[in-house]
Amino acid sequence: MRDSVLGMTKARMEMFSDGVIAILITIMVLELKAPQGATLSALRGTVPSLLTYVMSFLFLGTYWNSHHHMLHLTERVNGVVLWANLHLLFWLSLIPFATSWMAASDLAAAPTAFYGVVMSLAAISFTILKVAVIAAQGSNTALARAVGSDRRSKISIVLLVSTIPLAFVNRFLSDALYVIVALFWVVPDTRIERFVSTSAPTEEVEVPSV
Repeated sequence: MRDSVLGMTKARMEMFSDGVIAILITIMVLELKAPQGATLSALRGTVPSLLTYVMSFLFLGTYWNSHHHMLHLTERVNGVVLWANLHLLFWLSLIPFATSWMAASDLAAAPTAFYGVVMSLAAISFTILKVAVIAAQGSNTALARAVGSDRRSKISIVLLVSTIPLAFVNRFLSDALYVIVALFWVVPDTRIERFVSTSAPTEEVEVPSV
């Protein structure tokens, strides 16, 4: 009975998180404004908005993908995990606002730095969630062994934090780092695939890319 309740809680957390991320992507799409005209030159003025939307979409898509697959290796959740998940969703919920401000300002320094703050704290909060989930499962479970040292996440956090002061020095370098981190996660992470391929057949795990 206890496992059933814990499983239900996990399912509710996943469904709620999926819904929030879907709404955030919808909000970002609605923020896009149609060009004032029917020519390619009119479209040129919307380029900053389109580019920031694509970048933010990649970030949100990466979080959804990692979150979804991480929970496939999760057997139970507790109150700490639920609050850590809400903490992540709080920072993700600010992405449409940060995206809109940066696009409307033509990638000015302060909005670019604020975007970095939001993205950095979202990355940190996902790491906190991952630690909380692993702690709830145990240090020798499938998720803990698959994640390992998680160097990719650590490097991403360092790069994202670097964008904040860099935005006031050279905003274009800051924007370039955002793109690098987004593309960094587009490339599939094979750690868990390798883990699953070498695991015993009795372990019921799916193939995620955390």
